[in-house]
Amino acid sequence: MRRLWFDALWKIDWILLGALLALTVIGLLMVYSIGASYEVVSLAQFRKQIMAFVMGFLFLSFLTIIDYRQLKSLWSVVYIFGLTLLIGVLVFGVTVRGTQGWYRVGSISIQPVEVAKVAFAVFLASYFARHLYQKLNWVTFFGSLLALFGYVIPVLLQPDFGSAMVLVAMWLAAVAFAGLRWKAWVLLFLVGIIASVGLWQYGLKPYQRDRLLAFVDPQSDPLGAGYNVIQAQTAIGSGGLLGKGVGEGSQSRLRFLPEASTDFMFAVIGEELGFVGIALILGLFGVVLIRILLIGLSSEDSFVGIYCGATAGMFGMHVLINAGMNMGIMPVTGIPLHFSSAAASSLVAGYMAIGIVESAALHGHGKISER
Repeated sequence: MRRLWFDALWKIDWILLGALLALTVIGLLMVYSIGASYEVVSLAQFRKQIMAFVMGFLFLSFLTIIDYRQLKSLWSVVYIFGLTLLIGVLVFGVTVRGTQGWYRVGSISIQPVEVAKVAFAVFLASYFARHLYQKLNWVTFFGSLLALFGYVIPVLLQPDFGSAMVLVAMWLAAVAFAGLRWKAWVLLFLVGIIASVGLWQYGLKPYQRDRLLAFVDPQSDPLGAGYNVIQAQTAIGSGGLLGKGVGEGSQSRLRFLPEASTDFMFAVIGEELGFVGIALILGLFGVVLIRILLIGLSSEDSFVGIYCGATAGMFGMHVLINAGMNMGIMPVTGIPLHFSSAAASSLVAGYMAIGIVESAALHGHGKISER
């Protein structure tokens, strides 16, 4: 029994877990500094983030212990569960900043799209793994595309364009790991162009079009759609090499930077911790992505490979969008910085996703269970 526990502890990816905890600690420090720097100190978000961290770590521990293979047979249940959450929020959800994407129970708000992303990764891994005994065919390809639309459409109806982009990135990563033919990539490119034109004409609301136009030229509307980007760039630029110090960021402390603790946490880190802080955050995310991909590529189980690919796509797209919109190289879409932003649902769901990755590292190849 002692040998079994020793083997289990040895097989857990401690580098991945360490990078994850470091990102969370930095995020907690920044959330605390924002709340404590206000004229009237408010630590409600910090306490909420602590609770989300505890809950997320419990989920991670539970999912690490159980064998990930138990999820394979539940692919349809998992998909329907995520879809139900996304459709239900359109009926029973509350609207926050123009997006009807939250369930609210008392003082607790839950953003179901974050849980749905993890469910979608599990579905994609199970779905493709069931068909990899042969070359990925058109039937399987279009089946997965329909499943993608099943999630993307209700997300766009919220509307949450950023999360829709993340779901598409997850699907692209999954089909890449599943071995998509080059003809299908050409088809996807053409469909993507057509879909982009259609989305611009009929799918985006006026304020979303304004955000995209402000992305091209923030100065075209400096007090409107371009305001957030300008303030974020100012915050990052003023941080210099080492930053102004924790709690000393004027952009967040004086509330020039909107949504400082959520969507624009990256800018807060840049202002208070400087270039060194930004490099540290991006480096830690790089470690997370590399470790996830290494677990997927080293596994003999196609489910693990595809799941890790989709999960890396999820985290990678979150970082790309959030960091990009803070630096003015991506449109503002309201995507939090995983593990660091004050976004409880994102934090808990992120830990759940890593829990399945750690389960794959622990139970992979069946070595522990055979002893």
